[in-house]
Amino acid sequence: MDINKAYHLIETKLVIWLREFVKLLPNIVIASLIIVLGFFLARLLRKFSQKLFHRFTQHDTISNLFSSFVYIIAVGVTLFVALSVLHLDEAVTSLLAGAGIAGIALAFAFQDIAANFMAGILLSIRRPLVIGDLVKSKDIMGKVITINMRDTIIQTFQGQMVIVPNKEIFQNSLENFTRSGKRRIDLTVGISYGDDLEKVKQVTLQAVKNVSVIDREQLPRLFYTEFAESSINFTLQVWINSTEQPIFWQGTSEAIMLIKKAFDENNISIPYPIRTLDFAIKGGENLADTLQKVNLKT
Repeated sequence: MDINKAYHLIETKLVIWLREFVKLLPNIVIASLIIVLGFFLARLLRKFSQKLFHRFTQHDTISNLFSSFVYIIAVGVTLFVALSVLHLDEAVTSLLAGAGIAGIALAFAFQDIAANFMAGILLSIRRPLVIGDLVKSKDIMGKVITINMRDTIIQTFQGQMVIVPNKEIFQNSLENFTRSGKRRIDLTVGISYGDDLEKVKQVTLQAVKNVSVIDREQLPRLFYTEFAESSINFTLQVWINSTEQPIFWQGTSEAIMLIKKAFDENNISIPYPIRTLDFAIKGGENLADTLQKVNLKT
Protein backbone atom coordinates (compact mmCIF):
# COMPACT_ATOMS: atom_id res chain seq x y z
CA MET A 1 0.00 0.00 0.00
CA ASP A 2 2.82 2.40 0.83
CA ILE A 3 4.52 1.68 -2.49
CA ASN A 4 1.30 2.31 -4.43
CA LYS A 5 0.72 5.51 -2.49
CA ALA A 6 4.23 6.74 -3.18
CA TYR A 7 3.94 5.82 -6.85
CA HIS A 8 0.62 7.66 -7.09
CA LEU A 9 2.14 10.74 -5.43
CA ILE A 10 5.13 10.78 -7.80
CA GLU A 11 2.85 10.29 -10.79
CA THR A 12 0.67 13.19 -9.67
CA LYS A 13 3.67 15.47 -9.25
CA LEU A 14 5.05 14.55 -12.68
CA VAL A 15 1.69 15.23 -14.30
CA ILE A 16 1.49 18.62 -12.60
CA TRP A 17 5.04 19.50 -13.67
CA LEU A 18 4.30 18.38 -17.21
CA ARG A 19 1.18 20.52 -17.35
CA GLU A 20 3.09 23.51 -16.03
CA PHE A 21 5.85 22.90 -18.57
CA VAL A 22 3.31 22.76 -21.39
CA LYS A 23 1.77 26.00 -20.12
CA LEU A 24 5.20 27.61 -19.97
CA LEU A 25 6.33 26.25 -23.34
CA PRO A 26 5.21 29.35 -25.30
CA ASN A 27 6.92 31.57 -22.72
CA ILE A 28 10.08 29.47 -22.97
CA VAL A 29 10.09 29.88 -26.75
CA ILE A 30 9.56 33.63 -26.43
CA ALA A 31 12.26 33.89 -23.75
CA SER A 32 14.68 31.96 -25.98
CA LEU A 33 13.98 34.31 -28.89
CA ILE A 34 14.49 37.29 -26.60
CA ILE A 35 17.85 35.91 -25.45
CA VAL A 36 19.07 35.22 -29.01
CA LEU A 37 17.93 38.62 -30.25
CA GLY A 38 19.27 40.36 -27.13
CA PHE A 39 22.75 38.87 -27.46
CA PHE A 40 22.82 39.84 -31.14
CA LEU A 41 21.83 43.43 -30.34
CA ALA A 42 24.34 43.52 -27.46
CA ARG A 43 27.16 42.69 -29.87
CA LEU A 44 26.05 45.41 -32.25
CA LEU A 45 25.90 47.89 -29.37
CA ARG A 46 29.41 46.91 -28.25
CA LYS A 47 30.85 47.58 -31.71
CA PHE A 48 28.98 50.87 -32.05
CA SER A 49 29.96 52.09 -28.58
CA GLN A 50 33.59 51.12 -29.18
CA LYS A 51 33.69 53.34 -32.27
CA LEU A 52 31.87 56.10 -30.42
CA PHE A 53 34.20 56.09 -27.40
CA HIS A 54 37.22 55.92 -29.70
CA ARG A 55 36.30 59.41 -30.93
CA PHE A 56 36.67 60.81 -27.40
CA THR A 57 39.79 58.92 -26.37
CA GLN A 58 42.65 57.28 -28.26
CA HIS A 59 43.20 54.86 -25.38
CA ASP A 60 42.12 51.43 -26.71
CA THR A 61 41.87 50.00 -23.19
CA ILE A 62 39.28 52.59 -22.16
CA SER A 63 37.31 52.15 -25.38
CA ASN A 64 37.21 48.39 -24.84
CA LEU A 65 36.28 48.88 -21.19
CA PHE A 66 33.29 51.13 -21.90
CA SER A 67 32.12 49.01 -24.83
CA SER A 68 32.30 45.89 -22.63
CA PHE A 69 30.35 47.75 -19.94
CA VAL A 70 27.63 48.58 -22.51
CA TYR A 71 27.63 44.95 -23.62
CA ILE A 72 27.21 43.68 -20.06
CA ILE A 73 24.30 46.08 -19.44
CA ALA A 74 22.59 44.99 -22.66
CA VAL A 75 23.03 41.31 -21.78
CA GLY A 76 21.74 41.95 -18.25
CA VAL A 77 18.61 43.69 -19.56
CA THR A 78 18.06 40.83 -22.01
CA LEU A 79 18.28 38.19 -19.28
CA PHE A 80 16.04 40.18 -16.96
CA VAL A 81 13.34 40.51 -19.65
CA ALA A 82 13.63 36.81 -20.52
CA LEU A 83 13.28 35.75 -16.89
CA SER A 84 10.34 38.12 -16.47
CA VAL A 85 8.59 36.33 -19.32
CA LEU A 86 9.17 33.10 -17.37
CA HIS A 87 7.77 34.76 -14.21
CA LEU A 88 11.12 34.51 -12.44
CA ASP A 89 11.64 38.25 -12.00
CA GLU A 90 11.26 38.10 -8.19
CA ALA A 91 14.19 35.71 -7.91
CA VAL A 92 16.23 37.98 -10.17
CA THR A 93 15.37 41.00 -8.01
CA SER A 94 16.65 39.19 -4.93
CA LEU A 95 19.88 38.28 -6.71
CA LEU A 96 20.37 41.89 -7.85
CA ALA A 97 19.83 43.16 -4.32
CA GLY A 98 22.47 40.76 -3.01
CA ALA A 99 24.86 41.74 -5.80
CA GLY A 100 24.32 45.43 -4.94
CA ILE A 101 25.26 44.87 -1.30
CA ALA A 102 28.34 42.92 -2.34
CA GLY A 103 29.28 45.70 -4.79
CA ILE A 104 29.09 48.34 -2.04
CA ALA A 105 31.32 46.25 0.21
CA LEU A 106 33.87 45.80 -2.60
CA ALA A 107 33.76 49.53 -3.38
CA PHE A 108 34.77 50.36 0.21
CA ALA A 109 37.50 47.72 0.16
CA PHE A 110 39.04 48.90 -3.12
CA GLN A 111 38.24 52.61 -3.01
CA ASP A 112 41.85 53.71 -3.65
CA ILE A 113 42.15 51.41 -6.64
CA ALA A 114 38.78 52.60 -7.92
CA ALA A 115 39.78 56.26 -7.45
CA ASN A 116 43.03 55.78 -9.42
CA PHE A 117 41.14 53.83 -12.07
CA MET A 118 38.50 56.56 -12.52
CA ALA A 119 41.23 59.21 -12.54
CA GLY A 120 42.97 57.25 -15.31
CA ILE A 121 39.76 57.25 -17.34
CA LEU A 122 39.26 61.01 -16.90
CA LEU A 123 42.92 61.71 -17.76
CA SER A 124 42.55 59.65 -20.92
CA ILE A 125 39.43 61.57 -21.94
CA ARG A 126 40.73 65.07 -21.07
CA ARG A 127 44.30 64.26 -22.21
CA PRO A 128 46.22 66.91 -20.18
CA LEU A 129 49.35 64.84 -20.85
CA VAL A 130 50.45 62.26 -23.39
CA ILE A 131 53.45 59.97 -23.71
CA GLY A 132 56.59 62.01 -24.34
CA ASP A 133 55.41 65.20 -22.60
CA LEU A 134 57.68 67.01 -20.16
CA VAL A 135 55.56 67.53 -17.04
CA LYS A 136 55.85 68.47 -13.39
CA SER A 137 53.45 67.25 -10.70
CA LYS A 138 54.24 68.29 -7.14
CA ASP A 139 58.00 67.68 -6.77
CA ILE A 140 58.25 65.19 -9.64
CA MET A 141 59.47 66.51 -12.99
CA GLY A 142 60.35 64.47 -16.04
CA LYS A 143 59.13 62.89 -19.27
CA VAL A 144 55.97 60.76 -19.43
CA ILE A 145 56.89 57.20 -20.40
CA THR A 146 53.67 55.23 -19.85
CA ILE A 147 50.06 56.06 -18.98
CA ASN A 148 48.23 53.11 -17.45
CA MET A 149 44.70 52.83 -16.10
CA ARG A 150 45.93 53.03 -12.50
CA ASP A 151 49.20 55.00 -12.64
CA THR A 152 51.51 57.07 -14.81
CA ILE A 153 55.24 56.39 -15.16
CA ILE A 154 57.51 59.48 -15.34
CA GLN A 155 61.25 59.32 -16.06
CA THR A 156 63.14 62.02 -14.16
CA PHE A 157 66.19 63.86 -15.51
CA GLN A 158 68.41 61.57 -13.41
CA GLY A 159 66.96 58.52 -15.22
CA GLN A 160 64.80 57.10 -12.42
CA MET A 161 61.34 55.78 -13.24
CA VAL A 162 58.73 57.21 -10.86
CA ILE A 163 55.31 55.55 -10.65
CA VAL A 164 52.71 58.21 -9.84
CA PRO A 165 49.10 57.18 -9.00
CA ASN A 166 46.65 58.76 -11.42
CA LYS A 167 44.66 60.17 -8.51
CA GLU A 168 47.68 62.29 -7.47
CA ILE A 169 48.04 63.72 -10.97
CA PHE A 170 44.32 64.39 -11.35
CA GLN A 171 43.85 66.06 -7.96
CA ASN A 172 47.01 68.21 -7.94
CA SER A 173 48.31 70.92 -10.23
CA LEU A 174 50.06 69.72 -13.37
CA GLU A 175 52.62 71.71 -15.37
CA ASN A 176 52.98 70.59 -18.98
CA PHE A 177 56.04 72.19 -20.60
CA THR A 178 55.58 70.45 -23.93
CA ARG A 179 52.22 71.94 -24.89
CA SER A 180 53.59 75.46 -25.52
CA GLY A 181 56.61 74.19 -27.47
CA LYS A 182 58.99 76.60 -25.70
CA ARG A 183 60.46 77.26 -22.25
CA ARG A 184 61.78 80.29 -20.40
CA ILE A 185 65.11 80.68 -18.67
CA ASP A 186 65.02 82.96 -15.62
CA LEU A 187 68.43 84.20 -14.46
CA THR A 188 69.02 86.34 -11.37
CA VAL A 189 72.15 88.49 -11.65
CA GLY A 190 73.65 91.12 -9.32
CA ILE A 191 75.73 94.13 -10.39
CA SER A 192 77.72 96.73 -8.46
CA TYR A 193 76.09 99.87 -7.13
CA GLY A 194 78.63 101.84 -9.14
CA ASP A 195 77.58 100.51 -12.55
CA ASP A 196 75.34 102.37 -15.01
CA LEU A 197 71.98 100.54 -14.98
CA GLU A 198 71.02 101.54 -18.52
CA LYS A 199 74.36 100.37 -19.86
CA VAL A 200 74.08 97.07 -17.97
CA LYS A 201 70.62 96.49 -19.45
CA GLN A 202 71.76 97.16 -23.01
CA VAL A 203 74.91 95.04 -22.70
CA THR A 204 73.03 92.11 -21.14
CA LEU A 205 70.19 92.05 -23.69
CA GLN A 206 72.65 92.32 -26.56
CA ALA A 207 74.79 89.50 -25.17
CA VAL A 208 71.99 86.93 -24.76
CA LYS A 209 70.85 87.43 -28.35
CA ASN A 210 73.77 85.18 -29.29
CA VAL A 211 72.36 82.16 -27.37
CA SER A 212 72.10 79.46 -30.04
CA VAL A 213 68.75 78.04 -28.89
CA ILE A 214 67.01 81.38 -28.22
CA ASP A 215 63.51 81.91 -29.59
CA ARG A 216 63.91 84.66 -32.19
CA GLU A 217 60.21 85.54 -32.14
CA GLN A 218 60.16 86.48 -28.44
CA LEU A 219 62.72 89.04 -27.27
CA PRO A 220 64.57 88.66 -23.94
CA ARG A 221 63.42 90.89 -21.07
CA LEU A 222 65.29 92.37 -18.12
CA PHE A 223 63.77 93.72 -14.90
CA TYR A 224 65.61 95.23 -11.95
CA THR A 225 64.14 93.65 -8.85
CA GLU A 226 65.88 94.75 -5.62
CA PHE A 227 68.59 96.65 -3.80
CA ALA A 228 70.50 93.84 -2.11
CA GLU A 229 73.24 94.10 0.54
CA SER A 230 76.12 94.35 -1.90
CA SER A 231 74.47 94.50 -5.34
CA ILE A 232 71.54 95.67 -7.41
CA ASN A 233 69.80 92.51 -8.65
CA PHE A 234 67.92 91.98 -11.88
CA THR A 235 66.00 89.08 -13.44
CA LEU A 236 66.65 88.14 -17.04
CA GLN A 237 64.01 86.20 -18.99
CA VAL A 238 65.12 84.33 -22.10
CA TRP A 239 62.78 82.10 -24.15
CA ILE A 240 64.18 79.06 -25.93
CA ASN A 241 62.59 77.17 -28.82
CA SER A 242 62.60 73.74 -27.18
CA THR A 243 61.17 72.08 -24.07
CA GLU A 244 63.85 69.41 -23.77
CA GLN A 245 65.87 69.59 -20.57
CA PRO A 246 69.33 69.26 -22.23
CA ILE A 247 68.45 72.21 -24.50
CA PHE A 248 67.26 74.16 -21.45
CA TRP A 249 70.57 73.53 -19.68
CA GLN A 250 72.50 74.43 -22.84
CA GLY A 251 70.64 77.74 -23.15
CA THR A 252 71.21 78.53 -19.47
CA SER A 253 74.92 77.76 -19.72
CA GLU A 254 75.38 79.84 -22.89
CA ALA A 255 73.50 82.80 -21.36
CA ILE A 256 75.71 82.79 -18.25
CA MET A 257 78.91 82.55 -20.29
CA LEU A 258 77.86 85.33 -22.69
CA ILE A 259 76.80 87.66 -19.88
CA LYS A 260 80.06 87.11 -17.98
CA LYS A 261 82.12 87.76 -21.12
CA ALA A 262 80.14 90.92 -21.98
CA PHE A 263 80.47 92.24 -18.42
CA ASP A 264 84.24 91.70 -18.48
CA GLU A 265 84.57 93.53 -21.82
CA ASN A 266 82.52 96.49 -20.55
CA ASN A 267 84.02 96.68 -17.02
CA ILE A 268 80.76 95.72 -15.37
CA SER A 269 81.37 93.99 -12.06
CA ILE A 270 79.42 91.21 -10.36
CA PRO A 271 80.25 91.96 -6.71
CA TYR A 272 81.08 89.38 -4.07
CA PRO A 273 79.01 89.43 -0.88
CA ILE A 274 80.59 91.81 1.68
CA ARG A 275 81.03 90.57 5.24
CA THR A 276 82.47 92.40 8.30
CA LEU A 277 84.45 90.13 10.63
CA ASP A 278 84.65 91.04 14.36
CA PHE A 279 87.93 90.05 16.01
CA ALA A 280 86.98 91.64 19.36
CA ILE A 281 89.15 94.68 18.54
CA LYS A 282 88.50 97.92 20.38
CA GLY A 283 86.78 100.57 18.35
CA GLY A 284 89.15 103.01 16.61
CA GLU A 285 92.05 100.54 16.27
CA ASN A 286 92.76 98.90 12.95
CA LEU A 287 93.68 95.24 12.59
CA ALA A 288 97.31 95.81 11.47
CA ASP A 289 98.20 97.89 14.55
CA THR A 290 96.59 95.37 16.87
CA LEU A 291 98.50 92.46 15.27
CA GLN A 292 101.77 94.43 15.65
CA LYS A 293 101.11 94.95 19.36
CA VAL A 294 100.43 91.25 19.79
CA ASN A 295 103.70 90.36 18.05
CA LEU A 296 105.70 92.76 20.29
CA LYS A 297 104.26 91.17 23.40
CA THR A 298 105.20 87.73 22.21
